[in-house]
Formats: sequence, C-alpha cells, structure tokens
Amino acid sequence: MSKIKALLFDLDGTLIDSEKFHFDCWNKFLSEYEVALDFKDWLTNYAGIPLPKNAKTIIDRYKIEEELEGFISRREKITFDGFRTTDIQLMPFALEFIKFAYEKGLTLAVVTASPKIDVEAVFERNGLAKYFSLFITRTDVSKSKPDPESYNLCVERLGFEKNECLVFEDTLNGVKSALAAGITCYAIQSNVRAHQKLKIADELFLSFANAREFMLQKELI
Repeated sequence: MSKIKALLFDLDGTLIDSEKFHFDCWNKFLSEYEVALDFKDWLTNYAGIPLPKNAKTIIDRYKIEEELEGFISRREKITFDGFRTTDIQLMPFALEFIKFAYEKGLTLAVVTASPKIDVEAVFERNGLAKYFSLFITRTDVSKSKPDPESYNLCVERLGFEKNECLVFEDTLNGVKSALAAGITCYAIQSNVRAHQKLKIADELFLSFANAREFMLQKELI
C-alpha cells in the first residue's frame, strides 16, 4: 500500500459511542406500541443498519400498523433531538487518533448512514468538525451502506486515488461498503464476539490505539 493521504471514518460505533443511544431512542419511541427491544438483539440485528431499514424490519416483525414514511419521520425526530441535547461519548482513543492524524497532515472525512441533520448536531455539540474536510451522509446518496455509493462519492469529492485512502468501520455492513468501493478497510471493534464476522476487513483492531501502532510500524503514515 502507498502512503495514506486520507482517512475515512464511519460515525456511529466507530467515532462515537452511540449504539446504546440509538437503542434507547428506539425503546422510547416503541413504548407507545408496547414493544421493547433487547440490547443483545439490537447489537446482533440492528446496529450498523440505517434507520429506515430498521424501521421497516420493526414494523414487519412486530406487526405495527403504521405508515412507514411517517413512522420513520417521527423516529428520526427523537434521534435529532437527542443528539442536540445529549453528550455522546467518543469511542476509546478516537480523539487522540483524530488529532494525531490531523497533525500529520492527513485529510479526514466522515462517511455515515446517518442523516445530515444528525451529523451536524453531533459535531456542533462535540466541537470536532474542524478536523474534518468532508461529511458524506445518508442525505447525500441514494443507496446506504453496504452499497459502495457513499465511499465512492467521498473519494471523488476529496480528489484522491482510492489506494491513497483508508476506511475505518465497526460493522459488517460498513466494511462491505468500503471493500465494495475498492478501498482498504480497517475494522475497529472492541467486542471480540463480532470479530468473526469482521474478518473480511483488511485489518481488525480492538481500538484506534492498536490501529495507530500498526500504521506507524508499517510506515503507512
């Protein structure tokens, strides 16, 4: 691999520790339908999947008699309100890694299946937008991960070659998206139970600290 010039980050579960937040938002929303999701079930079947697809799955699974578009819209409002008013913690060593890469002169971008308004709310609250040159959200594409459209669009807008870019993801859908776009992908996942599925990634690490050490050893940056 040539020297890396751009790092492309997934958001939920990769940069920010938001899976419990999304889980809680769903249960708050579903309480009016007398439905409660189990967290283990959430991690296995819903985490890393775009909200509209999860909404359809939940409507079908629990036979909720609601029109899908309105159901999605009302559910998304809970997420947006939460992101504006809740401090979402960063994943372990994420901030240190972001600052390290930024100081090395690398171009940083976020590629996420979350809608634009959520991403703006998150970065307005945590103050990290200054480190990133580009944000590609679900709002910018017609097909979400695992489709490669979002990563292809990101590389195109940044103006780099794909072999000059490196993706960080935490879920199978995300890894599939990056690999389908032809970009090297490192999975960052502290949950070792998820590692079997994530072995398709080019490299797999427990944290950004491990990824940084590896990249320095391989002289990738």
